[in-house]
Amino acid sequence: MANQKGVSLKEVADKAGVSTATVSRVINSKTVVKGETELRVQKVIKQLGYRPNRVAQRLRTTRGASKLIGLLIPDIQNPFYVDIIRGIEQYAYARNFAIVIGNFSQNEERQKFYIEILKSESVDAFIVAPFPGMNDYVKELVEEGYAVVCIDRGLANVDLDVVKVDNFQGAFDAVEHLIKVGHTRIAHISGNALIPTTMERISGYEAALNKYGIPIDREIVIGRNSDHQSGVELSARLLDMPNPPSAIFTSNNLLTLGALETIHTRGLKIPEQVAIVGFDDMYWSMSLNPPLTAVRQSGFEIGRITIELLHQRIADPARPYVSIVLKTELIVRNSCGYKLKMA
Repeated sequence: MANQKGVSLKEVADKAGVSTATVSRVINSKTVVKGETELRVQKVIKQLGYRPNRVAQRLRTTRGASKLIGLLIPDIQNPFYVDIIRGIEQYAYARNFAIVIGNFSQNEERQKFYIEILKSESVDAFIVAPFPGMNDYVKELVEEGYAVVCIDRGLANVDLDVVKVDNFQGAFDAVEHLIKVGHTRIAHISGNALIPTTMERISGYEAALNKYGIPIDREIVIGRNSDHQSGVELSARLLDMPNPPSAIFTSNNLLTLGALETIHTRGLKIPEQVAIVGFDDMYWSMSLNPPLTAVRQSGFEIGRITIELLHQRIADPARPYVSIVLKTELIVRNSCGYKLKMA
């Protein structure tokens, strides 16, 4: 059967002087094809403009050969996940894999829906940014033999590969910086308390206060969802207190944007009236007035390493599981003040 450009698999085989089976093995990256033959086939494929029919490929191949990867993310509006997708897609494309995205919007029913859809599309593997309630679903995928890598956080009681950042240290560095420029009443706006990432950042926040002997005031440690509206409403609650905090540490970029909206709506000056530091240094951080001090984590690098691990898992399902924890970096700008007051 010819593909969309009218070039058939047989035409490629005839011109390259090989069998259609050999062409198929080259397309599917089978290592049994010798180097010289593979190069000749690839050259003919390029000359003729041949494109494999992926639907037909999936119908005639077993799992591991569809060249499709299912990606499940909780919120595609979050720029951090967009960066991760960029890293995944770039490396996947280089390996001739295609990505199918399921944005489940932090909803358990949508999680189930997309998992079933992706399985029906014969994906080879899954990349998952886990959310509360996903443990059993992901565990089933692993038990069914799918290659799975988790991004941003792992799952309890499920052995799999994980790529994340050091959330504890990133939060610690952010709060320590606020303390060193003179703040002692530092609030924390967190995300969903059931997510390990949230708890790790709260722990880092508390550890920094403890190091400098500052009592933890639970009244100003508040959280809800990891979204913009939560940032708007929770920062308003903090600023309405009789004794409002002099600084706010936000747990992700959407919460940061929400807090900034509230601060600017009220006409407050940053950092003179309220300082702010966010977890996630986004491309727009320098465009703010003043530029935002933020914890940098490379979503692109997380994506790149994730697809690398997934490719290894597909090639060797029995290899030991690994958990890769990347370092964060505090990018100091003007939203907390200029000079350090402590050594």
